[in-house]
Amino acid sequence: MYLNLIQIAESFGVSESVVEGWIRNEGLPHTPDRGRLLFDRAQVAEWAAKRGLAAQAGFLAPETSALGAGLRLGPLLRAGGIWREVAAAEVPAIFERIVMALPGATPPVRQLLGQRLRAQGGVTMAPVGGGFALPHPSNRITLGRDSGTVALLLLRDELPVDQNVPDGVPVTRLLFFIAPSPRAHLDLLGRLSRLLARGPLRDLLTKGAKDEEIFAAVASSDELTASAPNPEVKS
Repeated sequence: MYLNLIQIAESFGVSESVVEGWIRNEGLPHTPDRGRLLFDRAQVAEWAAKRGLAAQAGFLAPETSALGAGLRLGPLLRAGGIWREVAAAEVPAIFERIVMALPGATPPVRQLLGQRLRAQGGVTMAPVGGGFALPHPSNRITLGRDSGTVALLLLRDELPVDQNVPDGVPVTRLLFFIAPSPRAHLDLLGRLSRLLARGPLRDLLTKGAKDEEIFAAVASSDELTASAPNPEVKS
């Protein structure tokens, strides 16, 4: 699985310039590709382990984590909903509508999030290939354990994105999410990226399955995560 520069930075909780410094000075494995940088997930994980870096979050997270067992996607997706036949031009307005209905958040917090989403660079699109992207607020805040949302947007036309798309496939399916905390944000980013990399949920979204089929696949993922043994997570 190849990741882009933004995804690597998200995984380690650092800026893109720090990752670029690792390439220059620390030998971070990468592959130049038509003016962009791609990173092999396994190679980066091995590189990080040798340097004692905490590659335990985001796109580099293990298949399960101690936090992942308590973060259930099913309720988050039902809170955010499934939006079909969305025009690309309507996406920012729908993001704001989702924020205004964010469970467990007060009106002032919702207003603050809405302002941040409207600001330039307020949303990181995070394309993951196959026509999928994981948009999320670029700046995170702590909302509390009862807050957070995931929304699925199925677009009827291509969405232009500023970030490099790993495989060049136009983005037409979005899983927009807001996590209850910065730590949960990274875990959620990793879980969603793995679900879209392979498995039943990706197949259902590709073929345009019905809402209840999608909800059932997400619930099944929650059960598998909850029943898996949790590895020790380094602090």
